Amino acid sequence: MNIQIIQDNIIKLEVDAIVNPANSEGEMGGGVAAVIKKAAGKKIEMAAMEQAPVPIGEAILTEAGKLSCEFIIHAPTMRMPVQRTSTENITKAMHAALRLCREFDLKKIAIPGMGTGTGRVPFEEAAAAMIDAIKKEEFLKSPDMEIILVDKNKEMVQAWENYLAMPDADTDEEE
Repeated sequence: MNIQIIQDNIIKLEVDAIVNPANSEGEMGGGVAAVIKKAAGKKIEMAAMEQAPVPIGEAILTEAGKLSCEFIIHAPTMRMPVQRTSTENITKAMHAALRLCREFDLKKIAIPGMGTGTGRVPFEEAAAAMIDAIKKEEFLKSPDMEIILVDKNKEMVQAWENYLAMPDADTDEEE
């Protein structure tokens, strides 16, 4: 597995799928979800809402509309829009998103900072929860898997980099 960390806009990346840190209702009104909806088209939100409610710990897949990727993985970190979330919910959302990657044989995915916007989880805590979840998924150890941790926020990018650089971080990933 290769983990890349970049500061960029998730909707610009050439990947199989991007992850939307969603809410259980499928509404895409704020944060990363709003950016995705604006770029992909409103039908993406409608497709997500048709599959709602999606419990935290599960994820759904929709087409990506006008984006260059094939799919959007909607992985709820909160039940209702604009709720405060937790690292536990981030971990559950990450595992749910990664299970869909395995199920649909997605090899290159982009994931933004989960729960750090409207969910208000500190960057360092979100980074630890996300990276720990990635490390626990055995299928990701395949050399052809590529995970791109991407965020426009420099502090989120720095939190991922700092967590991966920790001496006890057991990782063979590249940055």
